[in-house]
Amino acid sequence: MTGSGVARPELARARAICMAFPDTTERLSHGTPTWFAGGKRQFVQYWDDHHSDGRVALWCRAPDGAQAALVAEDPGRFFVPPYVGPAGWLGVRLDVDVDWDEIAAIAEDAWRQAAPARLLALFDATDRSRHA
Repeated sequence: MTGSGVARPELARARAICMAFPDTTERLSHGTPTWFAGGKRQFVQYWDDHHSDGRVALWCRAPDGAQAALVAEDPGRFFVPPYVGPAGWLGVRLDVDVDWDEIAAIAEDAWRQAAPARLLALFDATDRSRHA
C-alpha cells in the first residue's frame, strides 16, 4: 500500500529492481517502503504523495554530481528531494513516462553508494561471470 491507500504497479516494479541486488532488505522507514544494502544503509525510498507533493517517486542515493546533472537535464523527471537532497540524493518521478532501464541503472548506482565493499566485490564478480 501507499500513502493514497492504493497499491501501485510502480511500487512492484521498483521493489523487483531493488530486491535484485545482493543482501538487500526492505522495510518501512518513515512510513514508506525503503531498501537497504547489507541490511544497514538505505539506498532507495519509495514515496507516494509525500506531504501532498503530488508525486509518486523514488528518492535514491546518487554518485557525486549526478543529482545536479540530472535535475538540470530534465527537471520534469528529476528533482532534489526534501531532507536527503542536500546530501546528494536524487528524486526520480514515477508518475511520468518512465524508462525502467534507466530506473534500474539509477537504483544500481544508489545501491553501489550504500553497499559495503564485500557486496560490491560479490556483485561485480557475479556480473562479470554472467557476461564472460
